[in-house]
Amino acid sequence: MTRQAAPADAQVVDDTRHWLRQAVIGLNLCPFAKSVDVKNQVHYAVSRAVGFRDMLADLKCELEALADSPPEVRDTTLLIAAEGFGEFLEFNSLLVEANRMLAKWGYAGVFQIASLHPRYQFADTEPDDVTNCTNRSPYPTLHLLREASIDRAVQAFPNAESIFANNMATMLRMGRSGWDALGVQAGGSGKAAP
Repeated sequence: MTRQAAPADAQVVDDTRHWLRQAVIGLNLCPFAKSVDVKNQVHYAVSRAVGFRDMLADLKCELEALADSPPEVRDTTLLIAAEGFGEFLEFNSLLVEANRMLAKWGYAGVFQIASLHPRYQFADTEPDDVTNCTNRSPYPTLHLLREASIDRAVQAFPNAESIFANNMATMLRMGRSGWDALGVQAGGSGKAAP
């Protein structure tokens, strides 16, 4: 069995940007995403890591770069694993280690890491439950967020606790066919699913 060639970095970024604009912003899954996107404050970093050590090294570099950048230039980073971590449970283990290292590197309280994955699955849901799609991205992705930006966004959006419930309702309304029609899977930038 031959392994499919990994997509080029530009394709990975295009797919991720398309997903961000079509799903995250288009469906209002994150009311805070549009402002940083239109201001070009989202940094897309592609990692070719397939193991924890290399991915954590890439994570450290991206955290350092984010710390060195003013928020008005780079407010957030999407660190995208283009080749590794296709299994969701492995990716969850990576997230645990990433959060441990975040504290070890002195970034606790400065940054948060959110996880997105093509096979994302909330606890107590089935793998094909459409509500999982709220956190499904084209590639395994670590979203690096500034704590200060989160605090400002929550102050500007007083009902932040309602976001999760609204997202679940959106997914249930649109169903699997509606999600698939967005064409936000890897290799789907700009194309609706067949």
